[in-house]
Amino acid sequence: MASVQQNGQRFGVSEPISMGGPTEFDVIKTRELEKHLQDVGLYESKEEAVRREEVLGILDQIVKTWIKTISRAKGLNDQLLHEANAKIFTFGSYRLGVHGPGADIDTLCVGPRHATREGDFFGELQRMLSEMPEVTELHPVPDAHVPLMGFKLNGVSIDLLYAQLPLWVIPEDLDLSQDSILQNADEQTVRSLNGCRVTDQILRLVPNIQNFRTTLRCMRFWAKRRGVYSNVSGFLGGINWALLVARICQLYPNALPNILVSRFFRVFYQWNWPNAIFLCSPDEGSLGLQVWDPRINPKDRLHIMPIITPAYPCMNSSYNVSESTLRIMKGEFQRGNEICEAMESNKADWDTLFEPFAFFEAYKNYLQIDISAANVDDLRKWKGWVESRLRQLTLKIERHFKMLHCHPHPHDFQDTSRPLHCSYFMGLQRKQGVPAAEGEQFDIRRTVEEFKHTVNAYTLWIPGMEISVGHIKRRSLPNFVFPGGVRPSHTSKGTWDSNRRSEHRNSSTSSAPAATTTTTEMSSESKAGSNSPVDGKKRKWGDSETLTDQPRNSKHIAVSVPVENCEGGSPNPSVGSICSSPMKDYCTNGKSEPISKDPPENVVAFSKDPPESLPIEKIATPQAHETEELEESFDFGNQVIEQISHKVAVLSATATIPPFEATSNGSPFPYEAVEELEVLPTRQPDAAHRPSVQQRKPIIKLSFTSLGKTNGK
Repeated sequence: MASVQQNGQRFGVSEPISMGGPTEFDVIKTRELEKHLQDVGLYESKEEAVRREEVLGILDQIVKTWIKTISRAKGLNDQLLHEANAKIFTFGSYRLGVHGPGADIDTLCVGPRHATREGDFFGELQRMLSEMPEVTELHPVPDAHVPLMGFKLNGVSIDLLYAQLPLWVIPEDLDLSQDSILQNADEQTVRSLNGCRVTDQILRLVPNIQNFRTTLRCMRFWAKRRGVYSNVSGFLGGINWALLVARICQLYPNALPNILVSRFFRVFYQWNWPNAIFLCSPDEGSLGLQVWDPRINPKDRLHIMPIITPAYPCMNSSYNVSESTLRIMKGEFQRGNEICEAMESNKADWDTLFEPFAFFEAYKNYLQIDISAANVDDLRKWKGWVESRLRQLTLKIERHFKMLHCHPHPHDFQDTSRPLHCSYFMGLQRKQGVPAAEGEQFDIRRTVEEFKHTVNAYTLWIPGMEISVGHIKRRSLPNFVFPGGVRPSHTSKGTWDSNRRSEHRNSSTSSAPAATTTTTEMSSESKAGSNSPVDGKKRKWGDSETLTDQPRNSKHIAVSVPVENCEGGSPNPSVGSICSSPMKDYCTNGKSEPISKDPPENVVAFSKDPPESLPIEKIATPQAHETEELEESFDFGNQVIEQISHKVAVLSATATIPPFEATSNGSPFPYEAVEELEVLPTRQPDAAHRPSVQQRKPIIKLSFTSLGKTNGK
């Protein structure tokens, strides 16, 4: 393998952290990793690969026939008619070479100036596809942020975008990497081209494409198993993971995938967000397109985990990340780092790293969002809309009630006994470090109702599209959320996560007074009385509040939350920044502040490796701009940006990687939940009338009555 030193090329915005090559141990562990990825079915067969290539060839011929047809219909002269052309490009996981069996192929059709998006792409081409027997499940989405058509061609799923270039003829050797291709292009075309341009640029900026692909396959699989693979839910999507892996490949250009995976967790566990990730210095360009730059654009300062695309115009690919989802991902990076260190001493293996996250064991309280529609097509549209708005519910709850953390599950669940229904779940946990007065309650009825009102204001809403939001305890979760529809008889044992939880509980018991959590939970459950759920079903608040009769009516929930250990300051107070950014002065005033609180005494150090030299330039991080962005629409006015600002502890860059530490509350498992929620009976609204937003207030309260008892007061 040619090293970066040998060919004299430097990748990225900084010098590498390590130029070290692989050891025999690395070769063995990488082979084990590759075998594991093959065993779990991440690689497609040769037959499927050939079929995909054939389908792409068919699609290319379809768009070429389409462009000839519309050119003739528009009366172009013989020369232009002869030269009329459209071309298919691929991007995303297929172009990166990390797609798996049955995965969609992201494709882009590039057409000339006279082939319009509205009239021709979503007109004639859509008609042609709808009449072809080999095309099934055709779903045009012309109003999306990036308009596309989804369909299956000979059984292969295709997402087709369109870019209309200001050219009369599209050459076969068209190079999309040239910035001039964006000149005079509309915004939708720029966004459509961006996928191909970013994908190709990533492949140009990594030192070894094969090592990059293996590592990215691993990280995508890991993220899906751990429930942090979903851009729409506020986690990271495919392009985000590709950019992060590419950056690690730049920092360790001669490393094999086993080391790249380990260093991925090591680097990003310590990364001082919101310092941005860059693969190359951002190009401001000469076309006047807006680029990500928090020095100029105030909205860019709101991003808390910026991962910047390498192609002009550079954008933040991770703008959906929230405070809670960032906290969850940092916890997962910490877990991954611990396991990779344990693997070096043969105390863990790849199976341990890829253990699925037990979402329905991690919390004691959940929100359940149920939706339904009249038919399959309506449900598909309704699901897409609701999924795009669920992040707003998370942000609203966290903004309005700063003592709660929300953990959204990235996927929906289907109850086979209820066709045309699906459910989403969010774990609820009291936020650590928030002081609370005894008996204090917080009514979030309006928060939930605003969310439902926004969802129900869907411009394509039709009767039959329904939504309801309710609280459910862990013991009452429906069976359809569990694998095979069978509720486990006991919680997971023997896994890395369960062992770490046990260790944490044992250490907490030995160092703290007698716990009163169990007593509190039992007493709180007894208060529920007849409202307690039976037979695993979700609580009901009356016939008028059922999904069918009154889907927009409110649910009434009270939350009783015992005290948890509080976190102080940064999650890793002694961990220095290893960030590197070409934008040194994008913060408000260029100043940095020391950690305001001392690290807790029970912090555990995990690192065994000697520190690595980091020849990375120092930068100043933003002083206080870690905020969250809420989007409002419809009856709540135009898009509104609401900020939640809190002091960000800033650490300056250092020249070494210090030892790793646990979270500031001493817990290696950041999702430990100790609170209980209870339902309060309330007067039901009149089912004959649809109440207004002000009238429809689900009583969802947080009660801190038991806090004094938990503290031993």
